[in-house]
Amino acid sequence: MPVERPGEIFSVPENDHRVMDLWERFLNGEEADSNALRRLIDDSWRRCQAASVDPGRRTAAPPLGAGSLDALRGDYCELLEAGAPVMAAARELLSETGTFMVLTDPSGVILSTEGDNITRSAAEDIQLMSGADWSELACGTNAIGTALEIGQPVQIHSAEHYCSGIKRWTCSATVVRNPYDGDVLGVVDVSGLRPSYNRHSLALVVTTAGRIENRLAKIELGARYRLLEHCVDRLSSAGSDGVIVFDRHGRAIKANERAALALADLGTSKAGAIGDGLGHLTLRWTNGQLVPDARPEWLRPEWLEPVVVEGKRIGAVLSIPARRAPSSGVRRQAGSSNPAEEQPREGPFGGVIGRSPALIQSLDRARQLARSRVSILLLGETGVGKEVFARSIHACGTAKDSPFVALNCGGLTRDLLASELFGYAEGAFTGARRGGMIGKIEAADGGTLFLDEIGEMPIDLQPNFLRVLEEGEVYRLGENKPRRINFRLIAATNRDLRSEIPAGRFRMDLFYRIAVTSIRIPPLRERIEDVALLADHYLALLAREHAVEPRTLSPEVLAVLERYSWPGNIREFRNVMESMLLMSQDPILTERDLPPEILDEVQVDVSSGQDGDPVLMGLESVERDVILRTIRGCGGNMAAVARELGIAKSTVYLKLKRFGLSGHLEESRTGRF
Repeated sequence: MPVERPGEIFSVPENDHRVMDLWERFLNGEEADSNALRRLIDDSWRRCQAASVDPGRRTAAPPLGAGSLDALRGDYCELLEAGAPVMAAARELLSETGTFMVLTDPSGVILSTEGDNITRSAAEDIQLMSGADWSELACGTNAIGTALEIGQPVQIHSAEHYCSGIKRWTCSATVVRNPYDGDVLGVVDVSGLRPSYNRHSLALVVTTAGRIENRLAKIELGARYRLLEHCVDRLSSAGSDGVIVFDRHGRAIKANERAALALADLGTSKAGAIGDGLGHLTLRWTNGQLVPDARPEWLRPEWLEPVVVEGKRIGAVLSIPARRAPSSGVRRQAGSSNPAEEQPREGPFGGVIGRSPALIQSLDRARQLARSRVSILLLGETGVGKEVFARSIHACGTAKDSPFVALNCGGLTRDLLASELFGYAEGAFTGARRGGMIGKIEAADGGTLFLDEIGEMPIDLQPNFLRVLEEGEVYRLGENKPRRINFRLIAATNRDLRSEIPAGRFRMDLFYRIAVTSIRIPPLRERIEDVALLADHYLALLAREHAVEPRTLSPEVLAVLERYSWPGNIREFRNVMESMLLMSQDPILTERDLPPEILDEVQVDVSSGQDGDPVLMGLESVERDVILRTIRGCGGNMAAVARELGIAKSTVYLKLKRFGLSGHLEESRTGRF
């Protein structure tokens, strides 16, 4: 069987005649053993043969009728809504390259198309059109169906197709995933006739899928905001019931202060299900009623009430009767004794403090993925707690008793990183340790390797690391004998690795290998409701660590902390808490204990103009306007903006953040800015 090698993610058009010969031999029962055939193609051909797909098929089956297609599009209206502007933005490029783009549902049925009309007309000859099924079972090896089978980006060219009628086409595709749970929602594909082959088509579909996923995340966030708006009265009610709000997918996103008390009243063993039971409770609609799958014994169906807006079910409210009266209704100060619902969660994720919807989404995804051995890419700004997430995922997995080995790829020279990562043999270089040194990869055997700032890995080391991941073997520097290893990789970055690929700073094949799935960890400014909880946690923790009397925050200080943008995230927050704790002798920390840079920024924010933009005076105001106009003129292309302004792209992003313009970037790219 052909062996996949690094770099074989792309088709090789010059092998077309050899691949055609191998296909004919394959159909005659001969082994397709040749370097001209990629492993993913060989695997797909075998699947097609086992499923009795007709290799002589000329076209896909006739598409769905108008009524059935409209009904299907209704089922995937949000995917279409998110995909339409992104696909339209690629229209000009598609026309220039003689290709067109399709968006499918999770089974491979085409929902919509966009692009070159001449190519679209030729595609209709093989039923590559809306309503047609392009799964592997229907049409054999093709980019749409094969991407669905393997869940990764694929490029299929000409003779690599299984069915003879499709062999004059070239196509690239990747799956679109639900940004909250990773489920496959559909496929983005770019297809054209054989002469239109271009390696960059794969990058185009990957970028398009990412932008669709971002828009889906915004749609979901908007739906949650609407749900919480309709439930705000229930959550803030003065009654004694515990109230928990579930989104339309059955995920718990908000609870009132009495929820934990009401759950505790159900009994110690039952309340113990809070962490695992509620966090993973799945709700579904049955006969107009919202009921849970695998419902815990303590949860009664009558406690669940659907939330219906304009005829659509957008979520549910769980009301749990409390047997004890709530304690004093006085709003507590941060740093006071914690009520039950604000105790840090127990278990592997106990070190992650917070209950905001954004954080809960990340935690739920992390718990779900922890049970597998799949590679995970943690995305988040500096200081958000990526290593805490990585350690928690490891502790929650099947290899929790095996090693957890961490290495930061940033701040090390190329040679030092190589020796730390791969290890070295005795005498491998001048100054090498006697007996050699085991590398971090080898040390993680059987457990988890956590590589922070993986985007900083030098480009010439990346193929070596990819080979380790692909082959399960590591060579120490200076050795010719491989060592078998088996570890789970968790990588982390604060960079946009997708944009690093076309810039030549990160290999596409390595990106696809490490980003099998990803978890975005929200910055602290997106989870301001967690500031009070974090203050309680760190003030208590640091007071014990420094053997000083506990401190509490005044309401005014808490209000300031909730308005601050926290560019350093949790790391900065902890440092601020430690500084205030050690610099003050008073039991209650007030505004005079705050670092001046926090007070200065918040005072500017308080005096800001409309839309929450900071008040910028003099030259700063002029600079802000110039950046705005340049972004509009360049259509949101940040590389072009940087060239126009004569500054580095990283500097542009810093200024966007400084001037409060980061949220407008996506709008500028979609023409709504």
